[in-house]
Amino acid sequence: MQIPPEEKIEEKLPEGKITDEGVAKLREMIGIKLRLEYGGFQRDATIDTITNFSNGVGDFNPLFRDPGYGRWTRFSSMIAHPIFPISVDWPGRTRWGLPGVHGFGVANDWEFYRVVRPGDRLNAYVRVLGAEEKQSSFSKRLVIQYTEHLFTNQRDEPVARTIGICTRHERQTAREVGKYSQEKEATYSDAEIDQILKLEAEEPNHIRGAETRYWEDVREGEQLPSIVRGPLSLQDITGFLVGCGHRSHAHGVLYSQASRHPQHYFRNRQAGGGIEYTGIGHMRSEVAKNVGVPAGYDYLPQRIAWLTTMVTNWMGDDGFLKRLRMEARKFNLLGDTTWCEGKVTRKYIKDDYALVDIDIWCKNQRGEVTAPGVATVMLPSRDPSLKMVVDGRSLELGLPIPESIKASWPKRSG
Repeated sequence: MQIPPEEKIEEKLPEGKITDEGVAKLREMIGIKLRLEYGGFQRDATIDTITNFSNGVGDFNPLFRDPGYGRWTRFSSMIAHPIFPISVDWPGRTRWGLPGVHGFGVANDWEFYRVVRPGDRLNAYVRVLGAEEKQSSFSKRLVIQYTEHLFTNQRDEPVARTIGICTRHERQTAREVGKYSQEKEATYSDAEIDQILKLEAEEPNHIRGAETRYWEDVREGEQLPSIVRGPLSLQDITGFLVGCGHRSHAHGVLYSQASRHPQHYFRNRQAGGGIEYTGIGHMRSEVAKNVGVPAGYDYLPQRIAWLTTMVTNWMGDDGFLKRLRMEARKFNLLGDTTWCEGKVTRKYIKDDYALVDIDIWCKNQRGEVTAPGVATVMLPSRDPSLKMVVDGRSLELGLPIPESIKASWPKRSG
C-alpha cells in the first residue's frame, strides 16, 4: 500500500468554505447511494455486542442484556436496544461534500419495523435526499443535509428506516461569531451531585419489564418516569463509542486513511503532532473551541439512545416502539447533566392497533430544553378485537421531508 506525501495533513483544522459551487455539487448527489462510513465494523448482533451497546448507553433493561431473562419474554430471546442499528452506520453523519466544512448531527427520525436478536446480521442502504441553505445565528451561512437509512437484516427484511439530518458550518465564521463564547461551565454542589447519583441508582426501579402496560390503563397527560445522564464525562463519551462499535484507526492505518482524506484529519499539537480526526472536538475542548463550541460535547445518537431508554423503560416488554424523532437544539457539553422527560399527549386506535403518542425531551441543569422529540408506542389492549403487538407492521406514520427538498428531486420520466 502506497501512502501519499505526509505534508497533505495540516497542523491545524481544515478551514473549508461554503460556496455556491460546493452546494451545487451536493445537489447533484440527490438519490445517490452512499457507502457505509464504518465499513460494517459491528454488523453482527450477538449477546456480547447487544450487551456492550446497553453498557455504552447506560441502559439497565434486562431485555437488552440478559439472555436468561429474554428467554421468558414474548421474543423467546434477549433483543437489542431499538437503536442498535447505529452500530452499522450513524444517520445524519457528515460525510458527503463540502470538504473542510464542519458538520453537526442535529436530528434523526426513526420508524421501527422489527426487533434485532442475537444471530442477526445488519446492513444499511443509505442514499442522499437533498441539501438546503439557511442563515444561522451560530455561523451565518449554513447548509442542511438530509439522508435516508434503511436498515435490514440478513433476510433482507427491513428493521428500521431513518431520516438523518446534519448541518454544515464554516469553522472560522463560527469562532468569530462566538454565539456560545459566554457559556458558563457547569458546577454543582455536593448535594446536587448526590441527588443526580441517587436518580441514576434508582433507574432500574422504573423499568416496567414483564408487568404488561395495557393501552386502556394509559392516561393522556401522564408523565413518564424521567432518567438522568450526567454530568457528561469523557468516560461517558468513550463508553458510548465503544458500545456502538465506532470505527477507529491507529498508527500507520490511521496515517493511510488520513492521507486519503486530509480534509477530515489534522496533526494536533496537543498530541505532540499526532494525527487526529476533526471530530475529536467531542472529546477535546480546545478543538471544540476552534469550531465555535465552548467545550467537548456529546454525540447526537447518544441523546437519542437516552430518550429511547426512557420510553422502553415505560412501555414494558409487551410494547413496541414504533417511531422516535429527536432534534438537537443546544449542545450538551462536558459537565452538563441531562434529564430525559416525557408526557403522554394522545392515545388512539389506528389500523386496529392501540397507539400512544408521547412528547419527549432532554433538559439540562440550566433548565433549558436541549433536544425535543416525539415517540409513538404500540401497546397491548384488553380488547380482543384489536390486533396483537408484533414487529414487522408498518403504520406508515411518515417521516416528514421538507417540500424544498422534494422540489429538488429529479423529475420522473416515462
